[in-house]
Amino acid sequence: MKKILPLFCLCITLFACKNNTKESKIIPVKEIQEEPIEPSETEVWKPKPPIVSVNISTKIPSDAIVLFNGSNFNEWTSAADSTAVNWILNTDKSMTVKDKMGDIQTKRNFGSVQLHIEWRSSKKIRANGQNRSNSGIFLQNRYEVQILDNNDNDTYVNGQVGAIYKQAIPLAKASSETGNWNSYDIIYHAPKFNSQEKMALPGTITILHNGVLIQDHVSIKGTTEYIGWPKNSAHGKAPIKLQDHQDNSGVSYRNIWVREL
Repeated sequence: MKKILPLFCLCITLFACKNNTKESKIIPVKEIQEEPIEPSETEVWKPKPPIVSVNISTKIPSDAIVLFNGSNFNEWTSAADSTAVNWILNTDKSMTVKDKMGDIQTKRNFGSVQLHIEWRSSKKIRANGQNRSNSGIFLQNRYEVQILDNNDNDTYVNGQVGAIYKQAIPLAKASSETGNWNSYDIIYHAPKFNSQEKMALPGTITILHNGVLIQDHVSIKGTTEYIGWPKNSAHGKAPIKLQDHQDNSGVSYRNIWVREL
């Protein structure tokens, strides 16, 4: 009897498992088929994007506004008092910050833009930290993209070359050698404000430094302050400004153009 009982229990267990297997068998369900459509039903033909060509020699798009080509300062004015620009116009079609002559800004106002600008630090090492070839590009006269010679020259990383000043650390440092030319390609979307003059949507900045992505659609917190926290007040289009850091920086610029977005 003792030997029969375990055998009986084993039979019951095997029978139950067999039944469970039958009950849990998955029965395939016929897939629901979508109604067939023609390829043309998902084609969109309008509006057609405008045609933009790129000049083979200058690489400038046909719909761009050329802000500086090395021949004059016609598109620029003194930021302090709207008088003539007192920076240095060079024979190599570049311009150089003239120490203590003040910032310069575009005569035109801009909102969202694609901006191309080339810059060069001084070949001569004149200082260290934030005083070595320091300048900046201010979008809408408020939001600074930092220019600095950081080669063997450390500083706070939210103020280094390629930073959105005191707000966004660059993803990489892609600087050329000291004294050589760099390029910034900046995609900037201006912030939007509601009827109560409150920010409804922050502005964003994307930057390619010498072709390397260093800022990836970063949301701007507000103005880029040297002291204190970002500030926000409603504004419209405004100039693009280039900074005279007033430290004999020797920063030069060339080949500046912009496309309004």
